[in-house]
Order: sequence, then C-alpha cells, then structure tokens
Amino acid sequence: MIESLRKNKKGIILMLISSVCACMGQLLWKISAKEGIIFLLGGFGFYGLGALIMIVAYRFGKLSVLQPMLSMNYVLSIILGAVILKESVSILKCIGVLVIIMGVLMIAGGDEE
Repeated sequence: MIESLRKNKKGIILMLISSVCACMGQLLWKISAKEGIIFLLGGFGFYGLGALIMIVAYRFGKLSVLQPMLSMNYVLSIILGAVILKESVSILKCIGVLVIIMGVLMIAGGDEE
C-alpha cells in the first residue's frame, strides 16, 4: 500500500489541489448569489485552475486511482459550508465524510501492478 502511494504521490497531490480549487470555485459561486459578479468571476477562476491542475495530474498516475481523489470535494464542501457559511453538520454527514476518506485512502493505496 505504501509503495503504491509513493508511486502515485505527485498525481494524488495534484488531484487533491485540484479538488481544493474546484471547491473554492463552487463556494465563490454560492457566495456570488448574494454578493455579486466579482465572486462569480473568482469562482470561475478557481474552477478553471482546478481543471488545469487535474489535466497535469493525469500525467502522473492511473485514472482509476486519481479520479476518485476528487471525492474529497464532498469532504471539503461540508467543511467549507460549516466554517464559512455556518451550515450545520449532522452526525450522518460526519460518518459520510469518514467513509469517503477511508475509501479514498483505500483506492490510493490499493493500486497494484
């Protein structure tokens, strides 16, 4: 498992950065509904940057390992919603976050040649 993580490390890190950019873009889109066009444009910028980083990430690993890393979007969306937008987080959401994180770790570390 550790060797597999090491092999795909650069691609995984880039995919996680891509995921953060996409979530920031989506957060800014949500904020733009009340605050205006600057946030909308910022959201497009972050989302576009995330897409570019994702394309680069695909050079450093298998699609079947890297694509599921984007599931971290769900985790980050819940965190950003709670911290920035003051949304409530239920126990079921917390359990879901843990399941997603465990799944991502299993996929990232379970890639065997």
